[in-house]
Amino acid sequence: MTALARPTNGRMIGGVCAALARRFGTSATTMRVIFLLSCLLPGPQFLLYIALWILLPSEDKTRTAW
Repeated sequence: MTALARPTNGRMIGGVCAALARRFGTSATTMRVIFLLSCLLPGPQFLLYIALWILLPSEDKTRTAW
């Protein structure tokens, strides 16, 4: 598994779904569809997305740190 960081390429809004897809070995489109379907259920999915957007580092920042 790779480190959890928002990629600089292939992201649509914040890169959260792309980062999760890369981490779990699925496509970004699959992860986006899962997220959209989960938004139909009750719960704080949108708030979780915003929190991950804020908390996950961008891939370019993690490259310069190492």
